[in-house]
Amino acid sequence: MGVTTQNIAQMRTLKLSSMARAYETQLEQPRLHELAFDDRLALLMEAEESDRRNRKLSRLIRQANLRENASLEDVDYGAGRGLDKALVASLASCTWIAKHQGLLVIGPTGVGKTWLGCAMGNQACRKGLTVQFHRLSELYDQIAEAQHDGTLPKLKLALTKPNLLILDDFGIGEMTATAAQLLLDVIDGRQQRGSLLITSQYPVDKWHGLFPDQTVADATLDRFVHTSHRLNLKGESMRKLRAKLELEAA
Repeated sequence: MGVTTQNIAQMRTLKLSSMARAYETQLEQPRLHELAFDDRLALLMEAEESDRRNRKLSRLIRQANLRENASLEDVDYGAGRGLDKALVASLASCTWIAKHQGLLVIGPTGVGKTWLGCAMGNQACRKGLTVQFHRLSELYDQIAEAQHDGTLPKLKLALTKPNLLILDDFGIGEMTATAAQLLLDVIDGRQQRGSLLITSQYPVDKWHGLFPDQTVADATLDRFVHTSHRLNLKGESMRKLRAKLELEAA
């Protein structure tokens, strides 16, 4: 076995497959042989690092289970939406997650709350943070099942772990006493570990009445609402606008 073949084999043994591929590419491009050894080595390490970074991002996005393929670069700041561009730019740094602060995305049906929440989740993944997305009506079903089969502590732990937990459509679906208590416990458990993003079509002053127990409501809202950033979306339903444009283009 020649030295070159042996080098490639050792790279793969060390799980440096991207570096091995880059090395093989260098061998096929004579002009790269004119570079200094350190420069060629830097290119190899850069190829390995870039591939690992991309694989990690793909894994984080897959595990996040985001409902929408959205990114902050595509945010529509059109007149009437009520979006504060400076605030969105500030939130894009994800320092609010590092500080364990919350984010509320409020607005009527169809204005893009879920999309914006997923864009924030995508941005967090790009920063190397773990994210979980849950539609609350579906999470309530999971809570009921977990209560029935005795896995509620396991579900609670799973909701506490990610750097960013996204709960979509607060106010949709029936919140049982068990679900309300679990939500409070999760917020308590996350205060030193991560952040929470909630989207809702209900104004915050209506949230209290969505809880079956007012004491739990007081405790939950006190822990989350008063320490969170807010994005208040306005305007016509984006779904209706898209449907209208599609009809006009047909």
